[in-house]
Amino acid sequence: MSEPFGHRLADAVAARGPLCVGIDPHAPLLEKWGLPDSPEGLARFTDAVVDALAGTVAVLKPQLAFYERHGSRGIAVLEEAVVRARSAGALVLLDAKRGDIGSTMDAYADYLRPDHPLAVDALTVSPYLGPGSLQPAVDTARQHGGGLFVLARTSNPDAGTFQHAVVSGSRARERSVAQVVVDTVRAWNTPGWVVGDPLPDLGSVQDLASRFGPTTGSFGVVVGATLRELDVDLTGFGGPVLAPGLGAQGGTPEDLRRLFGRDAAVVPTVSREVLAAGPDPAALRAAADRWTSALA
Repeated sequence: MSEPFGHRLADAVAARGPLCVGIDPHAPLLEKWGLPDSPEGLARFTDAVVDALAGTVAVLKPQLAFYERHGSRGIAVLEEAVVRARSAGALVLLDAKRGDIGSTMDAYADYLRPDHPLAVDALTVSPYLGPGSLQPAVDTARQHGGGLFVLARTSNPDAGTFQHAVVSGSRARERSVAQVVVDTVRAWNTPGWVVGDPLPDLGSVQDLASRFGPTTGSFGVVVGATLRELDVDLTGFGGPVLAPGLGAQGGTPEDLRRLFGRDAAVVPTVSREVLAAGPDPAALRAAADRWTSALA
């Protein structure tokens, strides 16, 4: 078993800062870089980003869809890039947003196996087929030291349509769908909690923490940096928060501090504001360095 993702992420952030740079080679960006919208253009773009940033940025987050759209040759580009990025010291978070049931989820979780051709450090997943649907990914992550980031309170404008819906149950308080997601992932990060137990309340989380000591969880949630207010309770969460929305979507470092304070393990993600500086490698590094400094 590898060292848990949560520990490796904490080490990377301590050494390099918290910035996560998304690798989103959509057609307009390739054109802006003077590259063709083809596997060859995709490869040149990806190589430039990895060469410029993998040695200094904590996390790189390639968006799988932009590679899949080029077929098997696009996937081959990503496979090579992931190996090179990890060899240079960056953690790779595959932005795939997978969510399914049974053997299908088992197959998606294989991205976290070290023998997979596209082995990555962590994976984004969707919980909307029910929390139990993600159990194969949780099991695989635990077995091989991988991580998951679960969509909880996302930054797209109409996310609240589903995420604010209220779930009634036997617990004393009603919770939003987003809060149920957070509480479920909190349980995965809680020492001593096992599958099948009721989700722990905050008191039991604090009690377990006092008995087992602090932990750095490998299971995180996605909570947007563009929210007007933080409408989920992350108290005692125990894992990282991936915060998209900085830069082009309007989020700022001040928004991160306003929403999450200074104690949460927040991994802010920036894509367009860094990638627009290319294709010059020095300009890409300078753009990433500016964000790293702003987030310090």
